[in-house]
Parts: sequence; structure tokens; C-alpha cells
Amino acid sequence: MESHAHPAEPITSRQNAHVRQLRAAISGNRRLSQGLVAIEGGHLIAEALRSGIVLDSIFLSVTASQKHADEFAHLKRSGAAPIHLLSDDAFRSAAGTESPQGIAALIAPPHFAIDDILPAESSAATSTSPLLLALDALQDPGNLGTLVRSAEAFGATGILALPGTASPWNQKSLRASAGSAFRVKVVPGQLDHLTALASRGVKIYAAVPSGGLPVTSVDLTLPSLLIIGNEGAGISPAAMARSFAHITLSTPGPVESLNAAIAGSLLLYEAARQRAAKSAATPAAGAADVAL
Repeated sequence: MESHAHPAEPITSRQNAHVRQLRAAISGNRRLSQGLVAIEGGHLIAEALRSGIVLDSIFLSVTASQKHADEFAHLKRSGAAPIHLLSDDAFRSAAGTESPQGIAALIAPPHFAIDDILPAESSAATSTSPLLLALDALQDPGNLGTLVRSAEAFGATGILALPGTASPWNQKSLRASAGSAFRVKVVPGQLDHLTALASRGVKIYAAVPSGGLPVTSVDLTLPSLLIIGNEGAGISPAAMARSFAHITLSTPGPVESLNAAIAGSLLLYEAARQRAAKSAATPAAGAADVAL
């Protein structure tokens, strides 16, 4: 069994097996990284641990281990994972950022299936009302990561990533999600999954730049799914055909459309606003029985 203590001397070779695995994980080569994903920076690693993600291994540059000696000592004591100490050059050769923080880790990313976000048959009649986001060939990883973060912020149940959508484990996606990727259920999906959700009572709404129902006029307190389309092409005709209605954000300014991540975030905010207002307006259980 490998010791969790770091070696007396740092790894200096760029071709070291551990360095190669880290490089493959950062570049997104899941075959060479043996299915592991890299997370860079102290913040993301702390978020992963807070979220219950098990670290496979930790990588530290010499400079980072000296600059953050207390944190380094804490990592060693915690035994969270084997620690590999790398020379600054070896670490830079694998890092995905121009100015790496000098700390990274490998994790086995959580996997979710459609059943994990499929509401129960009776969900429409319960107080738990699903709020889902479907991303239709959303290609920009920064937009994806931002929407994952907004989904967590506004209480979404999960995200359906339709074909052509960027990976939530892309390095840019991870940074944009600021740790939400460890907690939000992002499910690789197909168009038929929209049909399955609709059969469970979920209203499918396609977000369009203009011509749709004003989003404020739509009851998003009911089980709902919001489709956000590709940055350039919008929502595909096949996904559009599976929608219950089209919705639009009113924009009094003279712009053609909003950035996909901003539009999706505003729609999620409107859903959360409606749900909070409904919750506040609902009398507490037993309130009607209180004697006057």
C-alpha cells in the first residue's frame, strides 16, 4: 500500500507516471487518466472535501508546499489521500492554468442517471416540485459551469445535459461552477428523456429570445423543466418539438438575445422567486385550527 506521506525528494521528471496521469486528467483524456478527473486549486479541493468527494491523490508543487506550510501539514495529517510532491517545473508541465496555484487532486467523478432526477409519479401532488434544467448542445464550458452554479443557488433538482453539451468536468466548467459541480446532479441525457419527464407531469418550457410567453406569466411552482439552447443555434427543432410552451425573458434594451448562462440563471431565479412567494403565502400546517 502506498504511503500517504510525500517522498523526501520531489518528483522532477515530466514523464513520471503520476505527472503523466495528472496531465492526462487536466487535459480531459479520461482513458490515460484511468477515468479520473483533475481539480486544481485549494478552493476546489476544499469544496470537493466539503461535498464528500473522495480524493484519489493530491499533487503539490515545492513552492506551494512551502508557501502554504500549515495547509500542507494539515493535508498530511488528515490522510485524505496520497500526496505527491512535484518540482515547480514538473507541476507546471501538467497544470491547466497559466499561473497554477501549485495544488491539484484527482477524483473519481460522481455519475448520475436519468432515474436520479426523474420525479416520482405523484410528485405533482406533493410539496416537492421538481425544477430541472436541460442544456441542448450548450458547448461553452464556462456557460455550463455558470449554470451548474446557478442551479444550486436557485434550488434546481438537477440538470439534463443533452447531446453536444460540454462536460461538467472540463477544467473551465469546474472553475466556473465554483464547487457546485460536486453537488448538482448533471445527467447525460437524450431527447427521449424529455418525453419521459413530461409523462411524469413535468412541464417542458423552451427558452426563446422572443415570441414566447413572458416567463413571469408562467407558473414555475409546478414541476418544470427549462430548456436552454446552443449559444449560436438556439434550441434544436427536435427539442423544441418536445416542449409544452415557449417562454421569453423581457429585455427592454435593444439586444437580440442574452448569453445562455445569463438567460438560464435569470429563468432559474424567476422560478425560485415564484416558489418562495408561494411558500410564504401558504399557511403553516394547523394554522387554520388555531382558536381566535
